[in-house]
Amino acid sequence: MTTTANTITRTNETRRLTMAQALVGYLKQQRVERDGIERPFFAGCFGIFGHGNVAGVGQALQENPDFRFCPFRNEQAMVHAAVAYARMKNRLGAFACTTSIGPGATNLVTGAALATINRIPVLLLPGDTFARRNVAPVLQQLEAEHAPELSVNDCLRPVSRFFDRIHRPDQLVHSLPEAMRTLLSPAATGAVTLALPQDVQTEAYDYPAGLFEPRVWRVPRPRADAEALERAARALRTSRRPLIVAGGGVIYSEASAALAALATATGIPVAETQAGKGALPCDHAQSLGAIGVTGTSAANAIAAPRGPGGSGRVRLFTAASIPHAQPR
Repeated sequence: MTTTANTITRTNETRRLTMAQALVGYLKQQRVERDGIERPFFAGCFGIFGHGNVAGVGQALQENPDFRFCPFRNEQAMVHAAVAYARMKNRLGAFACTTSIGPGATNLVTGAALATINRIPVLLLPGDTFARRNVAPVLQQLEAEHAPELSVNDCLRPVSRFFDRIHRPDQLVHSLPEAMRTLLSPAATGAVTLALPQDVQTEAYDYPAGLFEPRVWRVPRPRADAEALERAARALRTSRRPLIVAGGGVIYSEASAALAALATATGIPVAETQAGKGALPCDHAQSLGAIGVTGTSAANAIAAPRGPGGSGRVRLFTAASIPHAQPR
């Protein structure tokens, strides 16, 4: 992945904004390009407001009506909806999700785990307790006597591909590009969490004007290793009962038509992982449907002699795109 602006333009021009205003202003300008097609990366923000985010992020969203806001009634459902959107956009589009502190933030955990395990980009913006501690404890604050820096948002650390707590408004300048790099990495994407203390959301800072210039992130198509491709082709040519297991990469790289052409030309049957559902149209002559414990009897029967390492077993939840071939 590359970007048209590797560093923020270094000029003396600044814009004085609150941290939340700068955050929304930055998200509005992020664009993605692949195969010459450029589009906005963020379609908007899902959210539920409470005392932990309404005065900061809430105000910033209200001031930017061109950045769509969609209210929700449950935080977990909100993340699931964001995951579904990103998946249908082949990971080239996403929604941000804002919540208050306390239970509003902990409700994000299951959705964050779903996004991270399945490599789906979603940006989580939970409110956090006051960075300055002279007002603690406040409503719904985790009162951890042994570690006052802890908040419930730390539950999101193990299920996030990138996690940062913004203790100072100027930290946003450096954290946001790192968050975007994670969101747009095909290998490392998942839930990205920026915990936003409710007082820091409203603190003003002179942000560099270049932070709010349009930024295009280019998502390349890494070519297959020539030697690995030749080995796969050789195995298919010499096999008696080849089988293609198509995963989510077929969908995300928009290679479904190429897979259908390959299956039609060779007659090789195609099974699908959970992430690869729909990689081949279900009415295609070579389609076997899903494989594994939730798969079809046809797919599992054909795959049974192959199994990982030739053991004759099919994994419960097959996750990768693999051409299986039984030697002659």
